[in-house]
Amino acid sequence: MAGTRGAAPYWRLSGFYLCYFATLGALIPYWGLYLRHLGFDAAAIGELLAILMASKIVAPNVWGWIADHTGRRMRIVRLASLASLFAFLGVFFGSGYWWLAGVMLAFSFFWNASLPQFEATTLSFLGEQIHRYSRVRLWGSVGFIATVVAVGPLLDAYQPALLPWLLVGLFAAIWLVSLLVPEEAADHRQLAHVALRGVLGRPAVLALLATCLLMQAGHGPYYAFYTLYLEDSGYTRNAIGQLWALGVMAEIGVFLVMHRWLPRLGARRILIASLALAVLRWVVIGTLVHSPAALIGAQLLHAATFGTFHAAAIHLIHRHFAGRLQGRGQALYSSMSFGAGGALGSLYAGYLWQGLGPASAFLAGAAVTGLAAVVAALWVRDAA
Repeated sequence: MAGTRGAAPYWRLSGFYLCYFATLGALIPYWGLYLRHLGFDAAAIGELLAILMASKIVAPNVWGWIADHTGRRMRIVRLASLASLFAFLGVFFGSGYWWLAGVMLAFSFFWNASLPQFEATTLSFLGEQIHRYSRVRLWGSVGFIATVVAVGPLLDAYQPALLPWLLVGLFAAIWLVSLLVPEEAADHRQLAHVALRGVLGRPAVLALLATCLLMQAGHGPYYAFYTLYLEDSGYTRNAIGQLWALGVMAEIGVFLVMHRWLPRLGARRILIASLALAVLRWVVIGTLVHSPAALIGAQLLHAATFGTFHAAAIHLIHRHFAGRLQGRGQALYSSMSFGAGGALGSLYAGYLWQGLGPASAFLAGAAVTGLAAVVAALWVRDAA
């Protein structure tokens, strides 16, 4: 793999994704389970998870601005990774609502800063071959699968109190592997400058960001409550971990072929198809939870709702936010989708879950995703 600055360090880049998403594989499926173990109800769990997502609204943009002005992306990734590790240690010193809210806000402010800057570094290495991004990113999916499958049985055997200790080890691994990625490719201060205001004034860019926000908001019930939903429906934690892993295995399959699909089909078409399949997925999960076959089919759709969508969105963001705006472009994508969208999704999912029941939360996710499909079809355009 070659980019504009020579051969991309494939395994070092892939190693970071492996560790980062391994952490996500322990945190996202099981953190709600840990919070319920501490005695929190659905509304409180939704609020605490919304804090985790909401920090992505601010943190990536703050650190993205610093990275774009200093050209030191990997220094920021290393600093943020280490700071998130130390901040997370606060979970061992208290278990009250406001204490945990503060800890989650602190560690996620740093943790959410690192990935967008690493994405920009990876794309910088790839240069004109950004369609090969998915071949690097797929190792993040491998890491997610490894932990989501392993953690379920561990929590069955040792209870959810084990989870924070596992996460500490994973946060440490992220920092250690960040030390292996060179800084040179991140030094981009000589790239041509493009005004951020001008890019954000384009209707196609605003529509893309709105689509990403709505798509991630549609995922809110899934990321916040899927594990609890299945556990309450009689599935074991081992089976739940396997269902999570199945979805990510489908995602890996897509990442292996996206470098062929993107040039052939175009990012916009892939984006819209992903949104349509996401609507189907949330309807199936919300209405057919007691059918293992239906859930398996819904998890296979993760290939579209995350795999193809994320690869297409990353491609479009990179094309629209060129030169010195690469860091802030990835930061805006992260903050609008996983930040604002994720926080909104966690909040409405928690309130609907507690007020009207789990099915209503997933059906609301389908409606939100349907709106995203309309926005994308009307206004999103392929970047030049």
